Amino acid sequence: MTYDVLVLCGVGVDTIVRVPDLAIPPGDNLHVDPVRDYVAHSGNGVALGFHALGLRTKFIDFLGDDPQGAQILARYAAAGLDFAHLPAPNGTPRSVNLVDAAGRRFSFFDPRHPADLVLPPDAYLPALAQSRHVHIAAGRAAAAFGEAHRLGITTSTDIHAWDGTSEWGLALSREADLVFLSAEAAPDRIDDLMRTVLDAGRATLVVATRGAAGCQVLDRADRRIVRYPAVTPDRPVVDSNGAGDAFSTAFMSRWFAGRPVAECALAGAVSGAYACGAPGTHEDLITAAGLTTRLSTLAAPLT
Repeated sequence: MTYDVLVLCGVGVDTIVRVPDLAIPPGDNLHVDPVRDYVAHSGNGVALGFHALGLRTKFIDFLGDDPQGAQILARYAAAGLDFAHLPAPNGTPRSVNLVDAAGRRFSFFDPRHPADLVLPPDAYLPALAQSRHVHIAAGRAAAAFGEAHRLGITTSTDIHAWDGTSEWGLALSREADLVFLSAEAAPDRIDDLMRTVLDAGRATLVVATRGAAGCQVLDRADRRIVRYPAVTPDRPVVDSNGAGDAFSTAFMSRWFAGRPVAECALAGAVSGAYACGAPGTHEDLITAAGLTTRLSTLAAPLT
C-alpha cells in the first residue's frame, strides 16, 4: 500500500480570539491578545496528526481560490503533507473560535460549502485503492464508505459533539468501523448516545472523549462501556482547539497496530493533552517518538 491512511474532507481556517471568559463583557469592546488565523478543522487535524506520527498520509478536500486556501497550501507544503484538492465554489470554510484563560473554546463555524457539494469518486478512488484505512471527516465524502468496504479497507469518522437529535451524526457513523464523538453536547446522555451509534451501524468501537474527565470506549464484542482517565499535561494548558483530533489519531495509530484498547486510550489521552499545550489549532502535534517516550513514563507496557 502507498498510504497508511487516506483522510477525506475537513479543512478550513480558524480565527482564534483569546478572551478572559466565554461571555460578552459590559461595554462595546475589549482589548485582547493578537488575533491569528490557523489552518484547522477536523480533517486537517487528523491528516496532520497522522503525518506527525509517521504514518503515510494522503488528504483530499475542496479548497477555495482565496487567501485562506493559499495559507492552507503553504502550510502543507512546509509540512510535507500529501494533499490534493478540488475547487470550492463558495471558498474555504472558516470559523471564529473564542478561547478563554483556561484554554476552553467556543466555535462559530461557517461551513460555507453548498449542501449538495459531494466529493466525486474519481477524486478519491485511486488513492483509496492504495490505502490501508480511510477516515471520512464530512458527509460530502460519505460515498467512500461503500467503496472502502468493497475493497476491505477499515474506516473511521468523528461526529464531534453530536447530541443525538440531528440525523447527520448518525448517518455519518453508520458505516464506520471506528466512531469518535465528544460528550460535550450531552454529557449526561453520552452512554446512551454511544449505544445508539453501536446499534445503528457497523462500528466495532465507539469512543467518546470527555475532556479533563478522560474518555470511554464501547466495544461491540462485550457491549461494555469502559472508562479511562485523562493524563496530566506535561506543559501548561493554553488552548483546547484540536485536542480531539490529536486524541483520535494517536488512538488509531495504536489500533492499527493491534494494541489493546487500554493502550489506545492512553495514547489518545497523551496526544490530546499535548495538543492543549500549544496555542492555535493543530500547530504542535506529538510525534511517534514523543508519544512513545511519554507513554513509557506513565505505565508499564500494556499487553
